Amino acid sequence: MDYIILPPEEINEIAVNLPLSKSVSNRILIISALTDNAAPLPELAECDDTRAIIDAFADPVSTEINVGAAGTAMRFLTAFYAQNESENAVVIDGSERMRQRPIGPLVDALRQLGADIEYLGEEGFPPLKIKGKRLLGGEIELDASVSSQFVSALMMIAPKMTNGLRLRLAGEVVSAPYIVMTQRLMEQAGATVDFSGGNLVTVAAGKYRPTTFTVDADWSAAAFWMEIAALSTSEFDLNRLSPDSLQGDREAMRYFEMLGVESEKADGALHVAPSPEMHARLTLDLCDNPDLAQPLAVTACMLGIPFRLSGLSTLRDKETDRLAALVTEMEKITFDLYVDDDALVWDGERHPIESNFIVFDTYNDHRMAMALAPIAIYAPGIVVRDIDVVKKSYPDYWNHLTEAGFTLVDPTTLADKEENNNEEETEE
Repeated sequence: MDYIILPPEEINEIAVNLPLSKSVSNRILIISALTDNAAPLPELAECDDTRAIIDAFADPVSTEINVGAAGTAMRFLTAFYAQNESENAVVIDGSERMRQRPIGPLVDALRQLGADIEYLGEEGFPPLKIKGKRLLGGEIELDASVSSQFVSALMMIAPKMTNGLRLRLAGEVVSAPYIVMTQRLMEQAGATVDFSGGNLVTVAAGKYRPTTFTVDADWSAAAFWMEIAALSTSEFDLNRLSPDSLQGDREAMRYFEMLGVESEKADGALHVAPSPEMHARLTLDLCDNPDLAQPLAVTACMLGIPFRLSGLSTLRDKETDRLAALVTEMEKITFDLYVDDDALVWDGERHPIESNFIVFDTYNDHRMAMALAPIAIYAPGIVVRDIDVVKKSYPDYWNHLTEAGFTLVDPTTLADKEENNNEEETEE
């Protein structure tokens, strides 16, 4: 299903109940599953990514698990089932795109630790057949430049290993704040973890203790409301959003300040409002926060602020190649973005828009849909395709846009109405 998006004359200044963090939720689910007599789970994120892990654990005797497009679930569950002693092997599969996303570094690391994992398709990619067993642990090296989720997956199962884990991180460590998040949640549950931000993670053998966790609102989702604030004159309260969050994407507050958005801690929320103060050019290294690239890039373009966003090599292996997708979609409204090594760049060049009918593709990527939709503030009537992709992380996104006053129209209803009108004219 697609949406035609029309902005209101004045956007409603609403309080937004953001989704809870799926990153925190997914880690809590794995840690709790590894804990004897675990405490009841807290309120968790309601999205496809978290649901994939919940569904996997719902049937403890299931031997076939399909995580769909949930990359975090694929990585975390691969490690979980590798250490989960069982007589039966488990097969983990996913969507067609998931079968193109690399998992080789994680599988290689788990095999070195004693895991029994077999590729059922192309080497280095899902689906996987896993025969769970107790892992020895010890010291290994992992390429940390592909995904921090590989590191987190190994960390969380490490207390169950006979010898614990000494994990040397090779290459540039991407999304390091997510590793720190994993460390902090593990420590809350009694694990002994040492990661000083260098290239060595150590986890002692031991047991998790039952722990009562809490999950705060999702900072990655908050970025799309900061985008709307930057492109409009409206203010919003983003509920349950904490500047003290474990989430690395809390840096969105600092980055969007450069794009004219002020943030202030309110009662149980973060208040965001547009400001005339903004940078003439945006130069950022997003190695630690690659998920913020899409809303930042779109916002900067619409505000006419040239930018260079580097540290984005991991975006090529997400739900789509996000760098290529941004270049393609922004070209539709005449912005000439280009990719320079691991950077997305716009030098300020654009051309007159030749068509008022602009259709944006989303590439089965939730963040593409949510980043592109606010362009309607500048170009009313844009079409965003495959709107259901937001269910991966923010199922209520379109409902919240409606609360803010946007009109969302199914193009097929307009086509049906036009067809009926034509039929009536013919009958006359």
